[in-house]
Amino acid sequence: MFVIYDEKTKFPVKTWLSGLDRMEESCVEQAYHLANLPFLHKWVCLMPDTHTGKGMPIGGVIATKDVIIPNAVGVDIGCGMIFMATDIKYEEIKDVMVGTASIMQSMIGNIMRTVPVGFEKHRQKQASAVLDRAFGNMERYETNPELTHLIEEGYFQVGTLGGGNHFIELQEDEEGYLCIMIHSGSRHLGKEICDYFHNKARELNRTWCSEVPDEYRLAFLPVDTKEGQQYLNWMNLALDYAFENREHMMEAVCAIVGQQIEKYAGRRVSFIDRINCHHNYAALENHYGANVWVHRKGATRARLGERAVIPGAMGSYSYVVEGKGNAESFCTSSHGAGRAYSRTGAMNAFTTEQVMVDLKEQGVILGKRKKNDVAEECRFAYKDIDEVMMQQADLVTPLRKLKTVGVVKG
Repeated sequence: MFVIYDEKTKFPVKTWLSGLDRMEESCVEQAYHLANLPFLHKWVCLMPDTHTGKGMPIGGVIATKDVIIPNAVGVDIGCGMIFMATDIKYEEIKDVMVGTASIMQSMIGNIMRTVPVGFEKHRQKQASAVLDRAFGNMERYETNPELTHLIEEGYFQVGTLGGGNHFIELQEDEEGYLCIMIHSGSRHLGKEICDYFHNKARELNRTWCSEVPDEYRLAFLPVDTKEGQQYLNWMNLALDYAFENREHMMEAVCAIVGQQIEKYAGRRVSFIDRINCHHNYAALENHYGANVWVHRKGATRARLGERAVIPGAMGSYSYVVEGKGNAESFCTSSHGAGRAYSRTGAMNAFTTEQVMVDLKEQGVILGKRKKNDVAEECRFAYKDIDEVMMQQADLVTPLRKLKTVGVVKG
């Protein structure tokens, strides 16, 4: 870790990287903006996977006094990870055939047919306890009528993956056991909430002659205002929805994996060690004797003994970890490997053929309808996950290391 604290900053920036040269110039600039916020508590934290985001770096953590910043939570509110292990070793089933396909190809194909990806959604309404509760408490949401249609629309997106860096992976851990990992969030719901309240905060900040420049894209809402409470209501709805979204997908994937292995390999599968955690959210927590709003944007809570999931990139490695409760990071770790190339940069640097050959050489089965943008999410577009893990050795302890064997992408 190194610390940035100079004439440009009101507060220090603690960075779990070896130096400024490991950060994009635009990411450093955003860190300076955060370090000059008047309501900051203690310091800014940047995890080892940090890179430029919208207003605040991805992999950024701040604690604020009495205010909430929509763009410091991000557009995919509640984006996070769900993990499940099995009691079946991959080696036991990898050579099982389903017709002319391997069992892994069959499972990936069935997942693609069952879980909508990208901009797709379910044709019929899905069960959602979260949205049912929202309808039962509409007084919380009716003060923002521009957003209420999202609750009804959400029934068609619960249990869907999305696109970009979201994925469903079948993985093999170091002991050879087959595991399942899913990365997804609150879908369209979270984006609309973030954009709506960021714009509302901008309007209010101009009225108040806020000392936070509009170009920082860090407009804020005091939590004791009507608008601040409205945002918290909607943010918490999106968090619950994202959690439920991952649960629905995991149930669908477990059903496919269990059915396929029992039918074609003659083995019953047990699913164990479930973890479901957010990495885009804000929460009221106590740090250094103060109750503050901790914003984690592309960062995972890692309290002492708390288990979490830190993915790499498809064809790379991922980790299940246990938190060390490091106070300096506000009990936080990275949320992944972090991008080394922008999406456009990755498309310019790597060809579809290179990526497909690389996956084939590693024995990874890819489920993706359109391959022309596959380079955006290739492992070369991301930082080395093992280097990231070394840089945060004081934040988490690895429990499982997992290698991609099959992946579904939007």
